[in-house]
Amino acid sequence: MWKGTVTFGLVAIPVRLFAATQDQSLSFHQVHIPDGSRIQHRRFCAAEDSEVPYDEIGKGYETADGQMVVLTDEDLAELPLPSAHTVQVLAFVPIESVDPIHFDRTYFLEPEKSAVKPFVMLRDAMSKAGQVAVTKIAIRQRESLALLRVYRDDIVVETMLWPEQVRTPDFDFLRADPPQVSAKEMKMAAQLIETMAEPVFDADAYRDEYQKALKELVRTRIEGGDTTTPPSAAVTADDEVTSLLEALSNSIEASRGSTSSTSRPTKTSPRKASSTKSPPGKTSSKKASPEKSGAARKASEKKTSPKKAAGAKK
Repeated sequence: MWKGTVTFGLVAIPVRLFAATQDQSLSFHQVHIPDGSRIQHRRFCAAEDSEVPYDEIGKGYETADGQMVVLTDEDLAELPLPSAHTVQVLAFVPIESVDPIHFDRTYFLEPEKSAVKPFVMLRDAMSKAGQVAVTKIAIRQRESLALLRVYRDDIVVETMLWPEQVRTPDFDFLRADPPQVSAKEMKMAAQLIETMAEPVFDADAYRDEYQKALKELVRTRIEGGDTTTPPSAAVTADDEVTSLLEALSNSIEASRGSTSSTSRPTKTSPRKASSTKSPPGKTSSKKASPEKSGAARKASEKKTSPKKAAGAKK
């Protein structure tokens, strides 16, 4: 998802970045409860009351007096972003000095084949020193403070929140005089902690009971036939690609049929063929005489019913 270089001192390590976590929760759609049909979220312009395509959507900052500063993707792309493809080590610090409240997301680093040796060197050096590297990284045009730390023989990037993003707790009980806790109460609390203490944290020992119950609920509904078939929905923007492909496919088939039909020899009517082949000065035997033409016209008039003729006069 990201490709760049980790640098510390004069050492440069080309790497790739991959998400280290994934959401295992069930994925749901918003639906209309009575019939189970999907809820659509469309992008409408408030002033024009019309749907807006993606290429006409930008970012807007509203000022205090209601004015709007509109920024496009081109405007944002021109901003300086030194950490766009470079993770520069700024310092090394003990991991204990970083409060986990600053941690945001975790990513795996994979070195390029030509950079495995310096990557392993950095990993082992940080592990032996018990230090983590403070860096900055830009992902999706957003710069973040970050840590490089060792995790299971790999180096991971922990993106961090900036100091101004971490709020300070401000509650009444923190400003009031603390309640008095007796020595006996403190001793009992310490004993309880000691009883429940584990030597290490084992993540595999814990399960998401809510997701387990939710999956069981969905499975029971499916097996019991308690499902709904939503009515056919109108074509949406998401369906336009499929509709376009079908239209193009049909057009190709129609074009092939038209081409094959026009490529066949055209049958010439006997009348035209004989008149074309007749030598100059000779009359074709198929050419109708004036008498026959008049008879043909009379026969045509007889075939027309009186009702139709009257209707034509009207």
